[in-house]
Amino acid sequence: MTTSSHPKAIEVTAVAHFIEEQSSVEADRYVFAYHITIRNIGSASAQLLGRHWIITDAGGAVQEVEGSGVIGKQPLLKPGEAFEYTSGCTIATPVGTMKGRYQMVGEDGGHFDADIPEFTLAMPRTLH
Repeated sequence: MTTSSHPKAIEVTAVAHFIEEQSSVEADRYVFAYHITIRNIGSASAQLLGRHWIITDAGGAVQEVEGSGVIGKQPLLKPGEAFEYTSGCTIATPVGTMKGRYQMVGEDGGHFDADIPEFTLAMPRTLH
């Protein structure tokens, strides 16, 4: 019997951007967009079923977000394929972090998690 290498077969990358026009420093509202790329680097197809995000601001406040799919989709990724999407979040400080995992199912029916490495949310320095 062999062990599944599925968890190592999904690579997740993220890039975050501060959205100044939707943010309000006075109201402690900092809005960020993040662009995610989910790539199947394994040898078997896998489908994304759900997500679990942990969003932490600089004050230590934590938001957890769970749900099915991403942006209303549950993409099936064949070997070598990638799925990209952009979403957003709001935190109460100019700096924070996001991390989490995607719940996946392999073509063999086995469920596994694909880790989303922690990335930083940060308002760029502004010159006055």
